Amino acid sequence: MAGVERRMLERDGDEVARATSIVRYAPKSRFSAHTHAGGEEFLVLDGTFSDETGDFPAGTYVRNPVGSSHTPSSAGGCVIFVKLWQMPPEDQNFVRIDINDRAAWTQGEAGEEVLKLHVCPHEYVRILRWQAGIELSERSFPDGAEYFVLDGEFSDADDSYEKGTWLRIPPGGAHTPVTAPGCMVYIKTGHLSKTLPRPTG
Repeated sequence: MAGVERRMLERDGDEVARATSIVRYAPKSRFSAHTHAGGEEFLVLDGTFSDETGDFPAGTYVRNPVGSSHTPSSAGGCVIFVKLWQMPPEDQNFVRIDINDRAAWTQGEAGEEVLKLHVCPHEYVRILRWQAGIELSERSFPDGAEYFVLDGEFSDADDSYEKGTWLRIPPGGAHTPVTAPGCMVYIKTGHLSKTLPRPTG
């Protein structure tokens, strides 16, 4: 749509696809009404995203389940990290969470804070905040993991990952994060080994 751009991170399918992308809405842009046959999950990175259910400023996490519909827009422009066709039909929970609400965070291992966004048999989605200058314990992912770096930077034995980096670790993978400057990441686990309905249309 005019005024709406996307940066594809992964894509399995044609125009209707299982996809992970960054989407940017120009000021006063809108998207036509549509139904999410495979569900939609997104995190507002900048600006304010709007639809019939409300206005969602930067830091808002949203899940719209399989079969839901809406008409997105942004009066002042926004950028979102969005995932499509990655939910099982039985997961019918609408979720709206402000990740800036400090009261919702809990303590993880030393130097780590955790904000749970969504937990179900299919996946575990959360935000992790890592203090500067710590080496965390090794993390093993029997069902794979996906990261998106929201702020700061972390590294492991393979590379370093700064703000805006998307990273996928395949099932059976592992790594040991090191956080020299401190970091905040979105992480989803459990989903890469699951079989979901294929996109249609």
